Amino acid sequence: MASSKGWRRKAKGLGLAVALTALCSAANFAYAAPVSMVVGGSTSQPIGHYDFCKIHAAECSIRSHDSVPEQMTGKLLHEISSVNLSVNTRVKPMSDVDNYGKDEWWAYPDNGFGDCEDYALEKRRELNRLGIAIANLLMTVVRKPDGEGHAVLTVRTDKGDFILDNLTDKVRLWNETSYRYLKRQASDDTGHWVSILGGDEQLVSAVK
Repeated sequence: MASSKGWRRKAKGLGLAVALTALCSAANFAYAAPVSMVVGGSTSQPIGHYDFCKIHAAECSIRSHDSVPEQMTGKLLHEISSVNLSVNTRVKPMSDVDNYGKDEWWAYPDNGFGDCEDYALEKRRELNRLGIAIANLLMTVVRKPDGEGHAVLTVRTDKGDFILDNLTDKVRLWNETSYRYLKRQASDDTGHWVSILGGDEQLVSAVK
């Protein structure tokens, strides 16, 4: 007959297994239904993106018909989390005026410096190189709680829209952030932008 200590050890192990199973089930349930932004119709293009497209014309004329969101897997979550952390670590913050001598200038941070949209552009470029469809890597403009404009990268998946942000190393679902979402690139055309319902576009300098 097993000792009482042996039984307690087995019971403890069984309890841990049950707890882990419950935790995994809860995690799966949390991602059971997609949590995606509701987008509206075409809207004005941010002036910074308009100027970016004049230099990188090929990147702003990609059409993606019948695109579907990326399938969220452990591998994908690891990739987007790693790229978010890597770019946030490598690129040092610097305003457009200090970096380029002008305001609202979107560019890849190849010199090692950039502001929010430059971080997002670099994450978009690196994730696309890893095989993530460009239709699911969308530049997005938001309003921070203090009212300031900000840019992030949205990764569109079948489990919702995830946000990569230079202000945090944690990848979060869009509705887990404190931002008000204004507009983002259209998933079917990299040169067009669509409104995000509930946003306020007046904050952002745009091409009419």
